[in-house]
Amino acid sequence: MDAFQKWMEFVGTAVDGLGVLVVVIGTLYSTILFLKPQPDQDRYLLYRQSVGRSILLGLEFLVAGDIIRTVVVAPTIQNVVALGLVVLIRTFLSVSLEVELEGRWPWQAKP
Repeated sequence: MDAFQKWMEFVGTAVDGLGVLVVVIGTLYSTILFLKPQPDQDRYLLYRQSVGRSILLGLEFLVAGDIIRTVVVAPTIQNVVALGLVVLIRTFLSVSLEVELEGRWPWQAKP
């Protein structure tokens, strides 16, 4: 493996780590906000939405890390197919979370 591939492996892993960090920090922040008293608000709904947004953003970073490592470091047909499946699953999760958070499909106009 040459220096460029090693560097891209590091970058892909760093982007993955950033994705995990986004999910963890976002969940902790959401939990702190949930525990603070807030009058006249559905705290549980706000908590779920905030955690869901953290997960969505973290998933974007994780997909980016997978793309970097697969396309640059080891672009074999097996790795590309595995990447396609991972992206498909994560896209399904993202759309499901979006529907859960917003109560509508992503392509529908906001009410």
